Amino acid sequence: MEDLILVTGGAGFIGSNFILQWIPSESSRLLNLDKLTYAGNLNNLSAVAGHPRYRFEPGDIVDRKCLRGLFQHQQPRAIVHFAAESHVDRSIHGPDDFIHTNVNGTFNLLEETRAYWTGLAEADRTRFRFLHVSTDEVYGSLGPDDPAFSETTPYAPNSPYSASKAASDHLVRAYHHTYGLPVVTTNCSNNYGPCQFPEKLIPLMILNACAGKPLPVYGDGENVRDWLYVEDHCRALRTVLADGRVGETYNIGGRSERKNLEIVGDICRLLDELHPNDSGASYSRLVTFVKDRPGHDRRYAMDTRKIERELRWQPQETFESGLRKTVSWYLEHQDWVHDVTSGSYRQWMAKNYAQR
Repeated sequence: MEDLILVTGGAGFIGSNFILQWIPSESSRLLNLDKLTYAGNLNNLSAVAGHPRYRFEPGDIVDRKCLRGLFQHQQPRAIVHFAAESHVDRSIHGPDDFIHTNVNGTFNLLEETRAYWTGLAEADRTRFRFLHVSTDEVYGSLGPDDPAFSETTPYAPNSPYSASKAASDHLVRAYHHTYGLPVVTTNCSNNYGPCQFPEKLIPLMILNACAGKPLPVYGDGENVRDWLYVEDHCRALRTVLADGRVGETYNIGGRSERKNLEIVGDICRLLDELHPNDSGASYSRLVTFVKDRPGHDRRYAMDTRKIERELRWQPQETFESGLRKTVSWYLEHQDWVHDVTSGSYRQWMAKNYAQR
């Protein structure tokens, strides 16, 4: 077995940040399998595109023939499974893609992984890992005084997206308990940072503000999320892959609960400082409340004591330092912004917000 890591969905937001962190930090080769849907962007990975330990392979996790060929020819020692449809609003408008990729794709990947892993020598089977990257949304919604989600919180997904991720989590767990596949699952809170597609809250607000467009805030803006800087998440994933216990789940969060309206206010204040507009008026004047999305979960929070205790991981960024880095990155990478805000993105934004 070669010292190769297979990453699925490595051209997406978290996957690309994982690869950019992995290449200078680890010695294993890395193969990136990505279908390159709207959120997959190889420009995210331009810094490592020519690196001898990195290779990109176009392909779909639903395609079992593609997966089988990769296993046969590449012989990975681990899989880090990011590939997923991941936006709640898109899952409300079109849930089919979420079931196709998140459920059927994960099932096909597990089946081909099991066939490959079963045929390995005993030492290689013991060494092999399947790291499944999931979300806190599978746990449902918390009240204002409820304790944070732990690894034993019952699943209660409330959107087609979170239901599809919950299904994939259950499949991964079943393949460990039924077949012995050496899996580890992580459930993370809301990520933010460089290279995030601007349908998500933080980049959407940054780019809309810079363009002088309304800053659409769902409902009353009081929904609460725990925010995790993406590079901290990637460090956690590397730690779990190296030292996590087989069959276990680890919650990963930033210990940074914030209301959505607070986030927008923080972004406006940073932009007022770093990118003041010509009129001198605050960007906060652009805040616009819009009709809430259906089934909008009120609060997420993560209990991260298990990963902190067992694996000695903690986030290095505060929310304030991470947000400043994120706003600065978008201001300094206007070419990237221009490339991803294509006609299809503008059509999506019109579809999602025009009727609100």
